[in-house]
Amino acid sequence: MNAGLTNNGTLTRHSHPDRNRWLIAIGVLKLLKAVLFVSMGFGVIRLLHKDVADVLLRVVTALRFDPENRIVNVLLEKSALLSPHRLKEISFAIFLYAALDVIEGTGLVLEKVWAEYFTLILTGSFLPWELYEIIRHVTVLKIVLTLLNLAVFIYLAHVVNEKVRARQQPSEPVLMKKDSGS
Repeated sequence: MNAGLTNNGTLTRHSHPDRNRWLIAIGVLKLLKAVLFVSMGFGVIRLLHKDVADVLLRVVTALRFDPENRIVNVLLEKSALLSPHRLKEISFAIFLYAALDVIEGTGLVLEKVWAEYFTLILTGSFLPWELYEIIRHVTVLKIVLTLLNLAVFIYLAHVVNEKVRARQQPSEPVLMKKDSGS
């Protein structure tokens, strides 16, 4: 429901008609993504000084995957090569990405113009890498996430362009009425 309170306490419909709900929705999604990445960062930190391959093998077994599967074997081999230093680097990168999402999300939810530009630049800068990843190895998830990011990029470019146009349009001059009584 789009209800809000007026000064006298009564409910009104559409109390903020000038708010851009899509920007707020993008901001909320960015904040939720930040929560996910912070959780992942702490998960990686918990793996420090543990046998990562053993932890992964227990997860694979608990999920009832075949430990002899080729993909599972590759994951187990790669995870055995992860050093504590590399895990720290991975967790730092994850926390950095989460911090960027917090900045973007907070700014968009508060409808700050700088956040629109910030999100537009960051989203646009990751699109070539995402396209490269699709070309390298196509998956449905990669395609869906890239299309969502492309939609966000196009929408933000439209919003920013409209605001720039609105600022550039000359405002109509205010005509002063002559006071006929004096």
